[in-house]
Amino acid sequence: MKFVELFGRLKSAVIGMVHVKALPGTPLGHMSMSDITEEACREAAVYRDAGVDGVIVENMHDVPYSSSVGPEVVSCMAAVCAAVRSVCPALPLGVQILPAGNQPAMAVALASGLDFIRVEGFVFSHVADEGLLNACAGELLRYRKQIGAEHVQVFTDVKKKHSSHSLTSDLSIEEMAQAAEFFLSDGVIVTGKATGVQADPQELRGVSESVRIPVIVGSGVTWDNMEHYLDANGMIIGSHFKEGGHWANPLDPEQVMRFMRKRRGLLE
Repeated sequence: MKFVELFGRLKSAVIGMVHVKALPGTPLGHMSMSDITEEACREAAVYRDAGVDGVIVENMHDVPYSSSVGPEVVSCMAAVCAAVRSVCPALPLGVQILPAGNQPAMAVALASGLDFIRVEGFVFSHVADEGLLNACAGELLRYRKQIGAEHVQVFTDVKKKHSSHSLTSDLSIEEMAQAAEFFLSDGVIVTGKATGVQADPQELRGVSESVRIPVIVGSGVTWDNMEHYLDANGMIIGSHFKEGGHWANPLDPEQVMRFMRKRRGLLE
């Protein structure tokens, strides 16, 4: 399985989030690119030294998100990701470009030597807080083929957080996951309703029993509740690793190490 080849384990892979500071041209942007890159590399090094299994680099601070991802965002993310790769040459690395900048993320992954991307809006349409997002699987995987990036794995959100799913209210999350599998997703991501909100363990079990591809928890895993999620193939963790448990705060190295110690103890 490609997931095991990448992360070195089938269950409970911990993937830490590097929330890149607001990029030039975005409303909150005020830092230089050198400072932005230095901070991202510092956080990636914390994750590397704590023994996490992978890292995702994401432009989370670029609020409010625009459905038009400009070339400045793509080029800046490529520069940051390339720097993070140099700091973590052996660690599995991924990228997500918000909102739904899936083809740009694929290009950044190829240019920066990354291993996977996180994708919004892979199958079905839904209304996100930045507007209507339509399915992109056909275009994205054709683009991956065209640019020679087939080694870059695509992990896809189902019933994405921060969204209304009334358009697909007749579909269960299991059916959405099955559609993503049919459309050649490399793994599906189950989340709560918002960043940092706990994913429903019953939904996780239902999805895991419905597909044969990896299932990853995308929000709300903490030191206190990790026992409910150890059977997932992976756990993407951002907010819990930050000071005070809030995604916008600085990374807390001790919190990361504490979490990893507990995971090791539970799996021994």
